[in-house]
Amino acid sequence: MHWDRVRLVVFDLDGTLYDQRRVRARMLLRLLADAARTRSLATLYILRAFRDCREQLGDALATDVAERQYELTAERCGHSPETVKKTVEEWIERRPLDLLPGCRCRGVERVFAGLVTQGKTLAVLSDYPASEKLKALGLSADIVVSSMDPEVGVLKPHPAGLAHVLDRAQVPAEQAIMIGDRVERDWAVAQSHGMQALIRSARPIAGVDTFRSYEDEIFRPVTNQPGWTGAPVSVRSVTISS
Repeated sequence: MHWDRVRLVVFDLDGTLYDQRRVRARMLLRLLADAARTRSLATLYILRAFRDCREQLGDALATDVAERQYELTAERCGHSPETVKKTVEEWIERRPLDLLPGCRCRGVERVFAGLVTQGKTLAVLSDYPASEKLKALGLSADIVVSSMDPEVGVLKPHPAGLAHVLDRAQVPAEQAIMIGDRVERDWAVAQSHGMQALIRSARPIAGVDTFRSYEDEIFRPVTNQPGWTGAPVSVRSVTISS
């Protein structure tokens, strides 16, 4: 992997910059406490249906997702789109924010700082609103794009969101890399542009370039961790083409 040939690094957010499982586990406790207080499971049902509907919309490469995600969930749950939207904004966008600092991926701040020092352009491309989460994580990027932005309106792996990032950065795909946590979303959208990608994963994935941690060897040329000798670095799966 030749980081000197990379001008733009595009990060996914959820599950890529923080441990999503830990956050969801802690949020589940809050949801159960709220369900006990209100004596209702409606919020849990709405959130589960919302995530399922978004997966369907993403798989279908649907457009105009910003409104359709709420309408489709409302049809399934029997609530109004407005109720669904308010529930999502509260429980997916706002309430988890205080949990994010404690669940930030170890070493990610050093990678961000190293990339900035090397003059790379940093971008975040998320299927959810990203600015407040990024701020809560104590991280910043030059370009922050959400699938819900009016100029986008599609979920990964639809190529339009990443195309928008590349256009804003004015960097060709061959000089960029996507870093995410989902093969079927982040790897796939990068592949649609002929772009390199790295997937955060606890296990190797056949045919996919992966890493376990931001402290892995692949990032040493960026963070200048002790022990890096300057030798070419490859990932655990297959070597990324330069």
